[in-house]
Amino acid sequence: MNNSSETKTHSKTPVSAICQNCKQNFLIEEEDFNFYEKIKVPAPTFCPECRLQRRMAWRNERVLYKRLCDLCNKSIFAMYHESVSFPVYCRECWYGDGWDPSSYGREYDMSRSFFEQYKELLNVVPRLALFQRNTINSDYTNMTGESKNVYLSVSVINSEDVFYSKNIDKSRVMVDSLNVLNSENLYQNVEAQSNYNSQYLLLCRTCIDSYYLVDCVNCSNCFMSFNLRNKEFYIRNKQYTREEYFKEIGKFNLKSRDSRDVLIQEFEEIKKKSIYRFANINKCTNVTGNNLLNNKNCKECFEVYDAENSKYCYRAFNFKECMDFCFGTKSELIYEYAIGALNDYNVKFSCSLNNVRNADYSDFCGNCTNIFGCIALRNQENCVFNKQYSKEEFIKLREKIIEQMRTMPYIDKMGRKYEYGEFFPIEISPHAYNETLASDIFPMDKIEVEKNGYRWRDQDVKNFDITISADKIPDNIDEVNDEILKEVLGCAHAGNCGHRCNTAFRLTDFELKFYKKHDIPIPVLCSNCRYYERMQVLTPLKTWHRKCMKDGCQNEFETAYAPDRPEIVYCERCYQQEVY
Repeated sequence: MNNSSETKTHSKTPVSAICQNCKQNFLIEEEDFNFYEKIKVPAPTFCPECRLQRRMAWRNERVLYKRLCDLCNKSIFAMYHESVSFPVYCRECWYGDGWDPSSYGREYDMSRSFFEQYKELLNVVPRLALFQRNTINSDYTNMTGESKNVYLSVSVINSEDVFYSKNIDKSRVMVDSLNVLNSENLYQNVEAQSNYNSQYLLLCRTCIDSYYLVDCVNCSNCFMSFNLRNKEFYIRNKQYTREEYFKEIGKFNLKSRDSRDVLIQEFEEIKKKSIYRFANINKCTNVTGNNLLNNKNCKECFEVYDAENSKYCYRAFNFKECMDFCFGTKSELIYEYAIGALNDYNVKFSCSLNNVRNADYSDFCGNCTNIFGCIALRNQENCVFNKQYSKEEFIKLREKIIEQMRTMPYIDKMGRKYEYGEFFPIEISPHAYNETLASDIFPMDKIEVEKNGYRWRDQDVKNFDITISADKIPDNIDEVNDEILKEVLGCAHAGNCGHRCNTAFRLTDFELKFYKKHDIPIPVLCSNCRYYERMQVLTPLKTWHRKCMKDGCQNEFETAYAPDRPEIVYCERCYQQEVY
């Protein structure tokens, strides 16, 4: 395998390589080499899984800190701890005219490695406290765009009234939900599309007024059922009349937490009985991965829709010809990218760019063309390390830096070598490993994190004055009035769960009204603990080659359901015969 220069022709036959991080074999296929040649980069030396982990270690979604804006001194919430070396600005200051990102421009030193110098620039350029793009009344949310009234939620796009949720698109009135598209009035939905007024649904589409369903489509007024299609008034997969259905539903006492706990235990058993399609793929052609919608020629992609000719992508939509692309839309020719792309073209090894063309190793820049190693620039072109050059000077300097990165690679604490063609090392991330999404997807304890040469940040000590302990929170929502909004509620986990437990929480006015309207008892877990419980339901962002579990069937497939998981997984043919 030749990965020494971005300009050399790659092998066109599949090559087996050894990941320099995990030391496992991985395959670089002909289609991969074609893409690398098109965007003029060498083949990677990290496997796809380690590349994903590395990118996610630059994305802090949910660990927020209260601190002061370093420009206006206003109290803010930020994804950066107050101990970081660089200034952190509130949204108004960061986008304002009170500072100039170009003033941090500096000469590139050919005698020192690129990433060593980039780290120094990162340590001084101001950062935006929270990643928000065109948001309204959403001060306590991160990684969110074009949305309104979002609270303690992340990765929310074109949505409104979203609380304690993640990966929500084109939806409204959403509480404690995960991976939702085109839906409204949902509570505890996971992998939902076009659902309405429903609670505790998993892998359901176009379902209305329903509770505790697994893999149901186009159903209304259904309860504690699985694998239903086009049904109405079903309880435990049994048909009822309209009158019988509502009479039975009234017996469940949904307003009571004790009653709900019994139902949740039954729901867990329902999940074990359900038949799972090998992958949640709809309206797609020639794809592999999971949770895919309206895609063409997309391989090993997850949480992706409206995309084509791409590979190893996660949580992105409306894009084409990208590889190792996470969290973005309306972009093309993107490689090794994390955090919020919009209208980007030919961008490599970067984060948080909007309306950027021809960029390498840049972060939080907007409306720029031809940039390399830049941070926080706006409306600039032909820049290296935030310093502007003529177009001819930029092209020559870029080529020199790429060659210098090959001959003088950065070596991290564990001996991993970073030439041009590798994403930013985890060890220079502005976030500690356990603050990032990498910790959720690739969990490691403190010992493992530090053994790998990454940073760990212990949680700040929390001494909340809890006024109602978890065991004293009223069981029935009818027992609760507005006075509870003044109380500090204790989390039942009390910090003993390993979930970055907040140990205490408060209710918002919107939240209480939602619970009352939908007969939902007050939760006894903080939002962090509830989030981690939902995350446990998801399949990993990788596939395994497996056989259909239907007796007598020999069909094989690629699936995100690992062989040791409890789900009953069928091939497409057997699934359709059983469910449709």
